[in-house]
Amino acid sequence: MPEPSMTQSRWRLDGVRVVHANELDINTPQTPGMNRAAAITYARAGAEKLWAGTVVIHPKAKTGAHHHGPVESVIYVVSGRARMRWGDRLEFVAEAGPGDFIYVPPFVPHQEINASDDQPLSCVLVRSGQEPVVVNLDLPNVESNPEEVRWVDDIHPPATAQ
Repeated sequence: MPEPSMTQSRWRLDGVRVVHANELDINTPQTPGMNRAAAITYARAGAEKLWAGTVVIHPKAKTGAHHHGPVESVIYVVSGRARMRWGDRLEFVAEAGPGDFIYVPPFVPHQEINASDDQPLSCVLVRSGQEPVVVNLDLPNVESNPEEVRWVDDIHPPATAQ
């Protein structure tokens, strides 16, 4: 076993990192109507397999259709109301509010929308990779009346209609 003093000094510089709210890095790819700030990256914290930061989406703002290649994304809604559309024609829609998590699998065409006309949407974003992969899509025939989809998994099946 290494001596305690050797372990302590190693972990002092290679251990837990705290990035304070006023230390976020806004030098990250931006989208009109949104403000992204990086918190956990390789350069800032030594993270090798994930990226984490914040995003604020302005009232009425929405992204264009896009996907993030092989990267998985998790969005945690801090405040406001998120509307997500996804599918080959953005034919599916779901909303999330404060405390809700949104999972976006690799290669899924999607669009993030602030569902409020007057309140910002504030979220925490975590991705499974460091590369800022954004593949913008020109989707023909986008569905004008998307189908609402509620979260369903094998553990929590949807309630049956009475």
